[in-house]
Order: sequence, then C-alpha cells, then structure tokens
Amino acid sequence: MQKIFAANWKMYKTRAQASQGAGELASGLGQLPAGHEVVVFAPFTSISCVADAFNGKPVLSAGGQNCYPAEEGAFTGETSPAMLRDAGASWVLTGHSERRHIMGEDDALVARKTIFALEHGLNVLLCIGETLDEREAGKLNAVLEKQLSAVFSAMPGNLRGDALVGRLAVGYEPVWAIGTGKVAGPEEVLDAHAVTRALLQKLVGETANRLPILYGGSVKPNNAAGLMALDNVDGLLVGGASLEAKSFLQIIGA
Repeated sequence: MQKIFAANWKMYKTRAQASQGAGELASGLGQLPAGHEVVVFAPFTSISCVADAFNGKPVLSAGGQNCYPAEEGAFTGETSPAMLRDAGASWVLTGHSERRHIMGEDDALVARKTIFALEHGLNVLLCIGETLDEREAGKLNAVLEKQLSAVFSAMPGNLRGDALVGRLAVGYEPVWAIGTGKVAGPEEVLDAHAVTRALLQKLVGETANRLPILYGGSVKPNNAAGLMALDNVDGLLVGGASLEAKSFLQIIGA
C-alpha cells in the first residue's frame, strides 16, 4: 500500500518562506521506504517555489490546494489543473473541510473537481469528514457515504480500477479536530477508517484495498507514530505542524 505524508500549508508562507521551508524539508529528508511519498500542498503563489526546491527528489511532490473544473474561461480567481501542472504541481486537494464549510462547496462540486483533476493529469487527495454534531448524532456512516458516493457515482469508466491506483487517495478529517488541538482517539480513528474502507469497497470493489486512506486532524510529532500504527491508516494529512520543516520531518520519521 502506498504511504503518503501530506502537508497542507493553507494560507501561510510567502514565496521566500516557501522556498526556505521546502528546501529544509528536501535537505532533511532521509531515505524513505519504497512506496512512500511526501506531498506539500502549497498556496498557489508558492507552488513553483516548492516544486523547484524538490527538483531531483522523486519522493517529494508539490500540490495545489484547490482547482476549478474547467480548462479555462471567465472564472475570476480560479485556477485550472493545467495551470497547477504548469506551476509544478502533480497533486491537488479536493473536498477539504474548509472548502466545504467556509467556501460553501457541496458534494456535487467536489465530485466535479475530483474527476476533472484526475482526467487532466493531476493526482487527487479527496478529503471527507463529519462535523461534531454529525458524529454525536450517529451520522458518521451516512455523511461519509454521501461524500464518497457523490464522487464515485459520477466517475467515468476510464477512471475505474487500476486507473485510480497511485492517483487517488482519500483523506479522512474529522472537522471538529482540524486546528482545534483535539485529536480523534484511536477507537474513533479505527472506526472512521474502517467505515471509509468498507464504503470504498462497496463503491469500487477490490480497487479499494489499494487506495490509501490518510488521517488528518491536529496531527503532531507526538501522536504521528500512534496514528500510523492503526489499521487502515496509510498516511497523514498535516496542517499547522507541517509549517516548520523540523516538525514535519519528525512526523514523517515517526
């Protein structure tokens, strides 16, 4: 199974800061086992800086935090997959909770973005997750199924089976644990990732067993090893703790 350690820098870092941070990450990263990859989802303005700093390191990739499902057009403020690739990105995030809950993106738009990005040459980290109210109301399964079904029910035939392996990962992020300092407990993570794996199996069959599922939500150096030891946790999506190269390297090393 592919293992992915992803940094989401969100709306942080100027170009100079991004170049410095990515350079420190590249120089500090040791030999990774086969099948491991490190991805930094940088602000649009800094993607090229990160990609340049990673040049020559095959296990390091740059990604965009968002894209629009069109090749070009009158979509002020948006960025196409081709523009991301031109800047040096090979990955893109879709469905991050901040896009869903702050920017108002619904499941249908997330599905369009995910499929369009895959069709236009980007690898995708598709984020799913429930709010605290939804979890406490016993709606975890229903929420995750709704989010995943929106994507896979619309997935064209050319993006099924082996075509998804190595190109699509799923990031489970309990919305209530993002940037709050709260971390889902081991049982909560095990449960959510087992649900996610079962839903993927229902939607894409055997291919589901080859799609990485990442955990995201207040990941820190002191909890990374414990999270990675859990069943169905194939990587980590790291926010604040990825802004300093030293901290992120500790998480990868854990």
